Amino acid sequence: MNYSGMIDHTALKPDTTKEQITQLCKEAKEFHFASVCVNPTWIQYCATLLEATEVKVCTVIGFPLGANTSATKAFETTNAIENGANEIDMVINIGALKDGNTALVKADIEAVVEAAKGTCVKVIIETCLLTKEEIVTVCTLAKEAKATFVKTSTGFSTGGATVEDVALMKQTVGEDLEVKASGGVRTFEDMENVVKAGASRIGTSSGCKLVNKEVSTSEY
Repeated sequence: MNYSGMIDHTALKPDTTKEQITQLCKEAKEFHFASVCVNPTWIQYCATLLEATEVKVCTVIGFPLGANTSATKAFETTNAIENGANEIDMVINIGALKDGNTALVKADIEAVVEAAKGTCVKVIIETCLLTKEEIVTVCTLAKEAKATFVKTSTGFSTGGATVEDVALMKQTVGEDLEVKASGGVRTFEDMENVVKAGASRIGTSSGCKLVNKEVSTSEY
């Protein structure tokens, strides 16, 4: 199985430097990763470095808390795509979901999907903060909002992807959406297990180590 082609090679820490982004893109080209996942400030630079390659530029919206307004998230999405982003990873309004305000959560996702105009949208649901029932609810909302993926985690909260949560997400969305597992995938075996559970994309800052079957100590 081509695990390299499933990896979103990630650098989202606030102290990430240009040198680190350059290295990220170099590694993504070398290993033929699916994308680099970076904060919006790096989109144009990555798009330039990855021009004429198959590696996509993925960015994050409403990150990491998801508490921006829908209008702000929509503007971020439009701006990101104008700057060269090929994929959008947005964070849901987690508080609204916990309040049972499903209409707001769905409208929030729809605003980003509409702004993306066909560009791949991955919906980060932050599974570590949700009950199993809430995971099912938000995955159903993402499907109704016509997103492309549901994604487990930002990597900046209290936990990351688990095999159990990935399986539940995939069971809920079926063939309509794909699942991205992010956070806590530290070994090749971890990667194999979440893929078996239904993930078709892996978000990690340790993609090179994972495909080389080395153990990563990174949380993301």
